[in-house]
Amino acid sequence: MDLKEELAVLIHQEQVLQFESFDEDNAWELGALLYSKATRENWPLVIDVRRFDRPLFLAARPGVTADNHDWVRRKNNTVQRFLRSSYRVAHQLKLEGKDISQRYHLPPADYASFGGGFPIIVRGTGPIGSVTVSGLPDRQDHQIIIDALCAVLGKSSETISLPAS
Repeated sequence: MDLKEELAVLIHQEQVLQFESFDEDNAWELGALLYSKATRENWPLVIDVRRFDRPLFLAARPGVTADNHDWVRRKNNTVQRFLRSSYRVAHQLKLEGKDISQRYHLPPADYASFGGGFPIIVRGTGPIGSVTVSGLPDRQDHQIIIDALCAVLGKSSETISLPAS
């Protein structure tokens, strides 16, 4: 699958993975599901679920570093700025042959165009927050979010996931 085909899948994910409503209980369910998976797999992972105006769930597994927390901050900033997944932003930039500072004049110290940040989208309202993880390779960070959202929303991840690289 080439970059354009993958970008189409990433756009489709955002169209399919939408909540009817989203509150603190939904954030806890999503965050706890990600934390349980990370525990079973023994992954060092930071998990952040938030509305754009406040955090709702934050957890860190053994083995994470301050860098992982900073990656989460930067990926969150990217999702909030562009209202799309950080991995989708990365794909769009790769297709243009630019990085985030060249294309948007944004400092890489505050924005990260790598997988692991995904918008929390409420149908009929739009993006209201994000779910973000850091600790694994960026494609895997992205995929574990997709798997968790599919589980919470009752969707099949097989039909909307990127192929393993």
